[in-house]
Amino acid sequence: MTTVTRSGRGLFAPLNTPIRNWQGRRVWIVGASTGIGEALALDLAARGARLALSARGVERLQAVRAACMARGVAASDCVVEALDLARDADFARAQAAVLARWGGVDLVVFNAGTYRPLRAWELSAEAVRETVELNLVGTLCGVGELVPVLLRQGSGAIALVGSVAGYGGLPKATVYGPTKAALINLAETLYLDLSPRGVDVFLIDPGFVATPLTAANDFHMPALQTPVQAAQAIVDGLARGDFEIHFPKRFTRVLKALQWLPRRFYFRLVRRATGL
Repeated sequence: MTTVTRSGRGLFAPLNTPIRNWQGRRVWIVGASTGIGEALALDLAARGARLALSARGVERLQAVRAACMARGVAASDCVVEALDLARDADFARAQAAVLARWGGVDLVVFNAGTYRPLRAWELSAEAVRETVELNLVGTLCGVGELVPVLLRQGSGAIALVGSVAGYGGLPKATVYGPTKAALINLAETLYLDLSPRGVDVFLIDPGFVATPLTAANDFHMPALQTPVQAAQAIVDGLARGDFEIHFPKRFTRVLKALQWLPRRFYFRLVRRATGL
């Protein structure tokens, strides 16, 4: 396996190659039908990217595709590939279709996921399996299919959408939080393996974003953002070449700082902030 030498990366240089020019860039968004994925697709469409849109709901994806085309993307440069990450071999099938059309891919965003607010006494085998299979197992399997492609190219990037829920325990994130913590760990591991070989890895950790999933929350969500704001923060982070793109900073920096506190203070502050 050929190792690509990265030059010009000093101590304070970007960890990834900054992505600033989107014109003609081949971007595959897995989880593009609603929320952050939809907003990111629309943002990148306006910047001239070529888009492959994937999710389980084909009808909703077609609506997103139409909205992207309204922003100037040619019909041939905005395609829909239905995909259920929780199904074995579904990612490989969709990837083959994307590669057959483009011959390669420049950025794959793993945004697909599910969330069910659960307290410890509400756990069920069905809820655990549904969340873990989609959020973690499906993403891991998809990454396993994608990495050999990017290594053969000697270029490209993977972006994993984690969450601040992966930083530390939060009420009602009994299953969701552990899957996102695992994705944070996965992104760090992938970076160590792939960056020296010419493949960039981005970790996207949003705070609370108003999506159909977070609409199920019945507690106060500090610093709640819109999907459009989230998409802008992601594009800005990609342009800087950040490894971790976390937002909004006024919220995520507080959560990061809380991890340094003794647990008794952490638990007290989290309960006070959420009211749970």
